[in-house]
Order: sequence, then C-alpha cells, then structure tokens
Amino acid sequence: MAAKQSAPQHLAPLAPKLVELTDNVLFGDVWERPELSPRDRSLITVTALAALYRTEQIGYHLRTALANGLTREELAEALTHLAFYAGWPNAMSAVTQLQAIVAEAESSGS
Repeated sequence: MAAKQSAPQHLAPLAPKLVELTDNVLFGDVWERPELSPRDRSLITVTALAALYRTEQIGYHLRTALANGLTREELAEALTHLAFYAGWPNAMSAVTQLQAIVAEAESSGS
C-alpha cells in the first residue's frame, strides 16, 4: 500500500490554496494515476529532488520512498548513479539524508 501524503498542514493559515492544491491535485490526482506505481513515482521524485539540489524536500520524499517499497540499497544505488549525471555534491547530500533517515528508523525499531 502506498504511503498517504499530504501538504504540511501548518502552512494552511498562510497559504491555504497551496495546501489545497498539494493535497487535491498533486497527491490526490498526480500521485494516484495508475500508469506508474507509487514506488516508481517515489524513485522519480527522489532523483529529481536530488538532481535539483532540493534538500528541504528530499527527506520527506526519501521517507515516502521507503514506505512505498524502495529499499535503502535501491535508493543509495540510484543516488550513486545520479552523482555522475547531476553532480557529486547533490548525491552526497541526498545520501547523507538517507543515512540519517535509515539510522533514525533503526533506532526507533521501524
């Protein structure tokens, strides 16, 4: 089963339309289209965020990718491959976040 996603609700008082569009269009429509699995969408999203150096969003999407069935080994391999196409710092930053997320999950018994 795919991870349920939603916009950060604490942003709703400031940007209610952005939260609504995120929940209803991005996560309610785009992520639910049957042509790609949630796992595949997660892999695409993580690699795009890493390639574009969108470090603020990548932690959330790495967690979602793990919940959507990608393994830490698959994510690490995708990011290693990406280093040669999108830059070493981008991949290293993403792998560093992945390492922290995996360590956090292991320490909490998840």
